[in-house]
Amino acid sequence: MEEKSRDKHTKKSGHNREFAVVAYSFLAIFVLLMGYLIYFEAALGEKFINNPYNKRQELFEQQVVRGSISTADGVVVAETLTGADGAEVRYYPYDNMFAHVVGYSTHGKTGIEALENFHLLRSNVSAAEKVIEDLRAVKNRGDHVVTTLSFDLQKAAYEAIGVYRGAVVVMEPATGKILAMVSKPDYNPNTVVEDWSLLTAEDNDKSQLLNRATQGLYPPGSTFKILTTLEYLAEHPDYENYHYNCSGVVTVDNNVIHCYGNTRHGEEDLMSSFARSCNTSYASLGLDLDITRFGELCNNMLFNSGLPLPLEYKQSSFVLKEGDSAADIMETSIGQGKTLVTPFHMALITCAIANDGMLMKPYVIERIENANQGVVESYKAVEYKELITPETAAVMQEFLKNVVKEGTGRKLKDTSYEVAGKTGSAEYHTGSDSSHSWFVGYAHMDGKEDIAVAVLAERAGSGSEYALPIAKEIFDSYYKQ
Repeated sequence: MEEKSRDKHTKKSGHNREFAVVAYSFLAIFVLLMGYLIYFEAALGEKFINNPYNKRQELFEQQVVRGSISTADGVVVAETLTGADGAEVRYYPYDNMFAHVVGYSTHGKTGIEALENFHLLRSNVSAAEKVIEDLRAVKNRGDHVVTTLSFDLQKAAYEAIGVYRGAVVVMEPATGKILAMVSKPDYNPNTVVEDWSLLTAEDNDKSQLLNRATQGLYPPGSTFKILTTLEYLAEHPDYENYHYNCSGVVTVDNNVIHCYGNTRHGEEDLMSSFARSCNTSYASLGLDLDITRFGELCNNMLFNSGLPLPLEYKQSSFVLKEGDSAADIMETSIGQGKTLVTPFHMALITCAIANDGMLMKPYVIERIENANQGVVESYKAVEYKELITPETAAVMQEFLKNVVKEGTGRKLKDTSYEVAGKTGSAEYHTGSDSSHSWFVGYAHMDGKEDIAVAVLAERAGSGSEYALPIAKEIFDSYYKQ
């Protein structure tokens, strides 16, 4: 009897354990599912709702009037107008001026319209107001997006680049704020529907919808000498002993490099070679660099990798490697060859140098407000990555200042503010009769935040003649405010 009782107890205990295992397994699965749902809602919900294929957007659009977008200084640059018949129209008061950075919201969404679609279609007004609107059968008012953009700087950049194809980026190095972003040729976001066939036609060579600031890939020309200089400084602590005699041309293995306009610069050290943008000097010193280390430096400077930017962008490329020909090395060292970069990327490099080597994470949204101006979310400056040491940044700052004092940037010398920068002229194909015009730099005046500017004017000519004056107009506008 005792044995039978023990057997029953053992079987019962076994069943209890099995039941407990099953119960706890289901409990664990339930907890995991709840945890995932919470994580999805908090971390991934906005991303999925923002997806253009998500049908929930249509539900939001039926319930909420799409919110407005404004500059940091309070100028509305996108809003939804509702007619007497209830029809809604997305309206851009300044037509083409903010086209690429603000974007459009028909035929898909681009720019900030795409980036902040989630917030623009959400309403964070009070519960009482929502109830009243529901009773009146009126849509709730969507949240308002306040950007970091400066209306005055955007206007100055837009007007300064004028008729040129190209791009301008203006940023605040100490914070990472994007203050202006212009791309030309442009389009009018108010008439995207009417102009769609023309804008997307196969024989349209203007590519108006392309944001050249973040998606245009160009040879960097002499602005890339910033990277070549950084590598030389890393390999040669005695860089002050560098010496070169420029005759205007250098030939290695039947490969010929000319200085711009065949200029003979004569006796130079490294700083004067940089200031005068001496191609022969940089082509020659490039042959002595450790190409593997050079590639590692460029990768650390965000070539061949993603950029910390929420807007659509193209990845810059540096493909020089150990064993490449002397021609490849010389051309790459002066910013030609196969190296390609976006104006926005060059703006980031400039910001890091201006900010003592630290790159701040770029951002274009200042805060989200509800329709009654209550703050829903706000954003602030965040460090992204130290691209170079403060010591190296200090040396590079002096090199860039000397470009303005004694080199190709002298047109910026006699101003009320101090400028450091680099000009560039980049051939866009062999035998071209003109060059892409570049300028990258930053300016300082006591009592105001420094700003950094990157300018690219396609097929305009030399950087000192075309891109630099564009940058000067922007600096003048900012420091005269």
